Amino acid sequence: MEFFRIKKDIPFMRHALIFNIISALTFVLAVFFLFTKGLHLSIEFTGGTVMEVAYSKPANLDNVRKAVEGLGFTDTQVQSFGTAQDVMIRLPAQRGVNATQQSEQVLNALKSDDPDVRLQRVEFVGPQVGDELAHDGLMALAMVVIGIVIYLAFRFEWKFAVAAVIANLHDVVIILGFFAFFQWEFSLTVLAAVLAVLGYSVNESVVVFDRVREAFRDRRFGKLSPPEVLNHAITSTISRTIITHGSTEMMVLSMLIFGGPTLHYFAVALTIGILFGIYSSVFVAAAIAMWLGVKREDLIKPVKPKDDTDGAVV
Repeated sequence: MEFFRIKKDIPFMRHALIFNIISALTFVLAVFFLFTKGLHLSIEFTGGTVMEVAYSKPANLDNVRKAVEGLGFTDTQVQSFGTAQDVMIRLPAQRGVNATQQSEQVLNALKSDDPDVRLQRVEFVGPQVGDELAHDGLMALAMVVIGIVIYLAFRFEWKFAVAAVIANLHDVVIILGFFAFFQWEFSLTVLAAVLAVLGYSVNESVVVFDRVREAFRDRRFGKLSPPEVLNHAITSTISRTIITHGSTEMMVLSMLIFGGPTLHYFAVALTIGILFGIYSSVFVAAAIAMWLGVKREDLIKPVKPKDDTDGAVV
């Protein structure tokens, strides 16, 4: 399905060097912010108090959030749990204050707005659990990267695989750099968004490289140089890219606008990942493949000349 078709190939690779320099500078800045500022981890990683409260009628999450923040708690998470009457509240750990004291403060603040609210459960999530979650999250990210490397190594020639892996890691580091620079809260939902972006970026790179492989094997493009083949492959996928990424971004923006604080940073991470995924598939993955010297012979096995003496009678 195509909304339009561009007849003349756009010379993307002509500007590859400039955009690669921009990508390298952005990547270095992201790494710098990750090491200097670090990620602002949520209580799922650092530890804190988890409360469950129940209302007699559907709870107003905005009022609950304002009441909790009015006590001076920052980086809290307020969300429905099970039903519209049940609310889960996550509070960051504070020095000199235990989980019981925190829960009493919050419950008193909530009762001032609705006396019928009931405390269902209080649980302290210790730093040990947070460390375990952080370790498991990093392991999940590492396993996804390893799986992508293995998949691309079998699917394409190694130059394509290396280019796609670098482009995908570029997207992930850029997302983490944004969260480090602005000190946005990094939670498990954001980690899930990062993993989703990895798969999304791989899909975009695979589509482009599939077109590159088809063009190299097509005799009609036999006279085109590798940069021209890359330009043709990218140009031929623009309509598909607009349809796919446009429809996905519409859903993500709806979560960003209407999803509330619970889905806010999840949608932010996906938005950054989708935008940079489009950019990296063109000016990072394709450009790196070009710099690595990909050529037609990498994808087409040379035909051995037939020996005329075979089968001859002596």
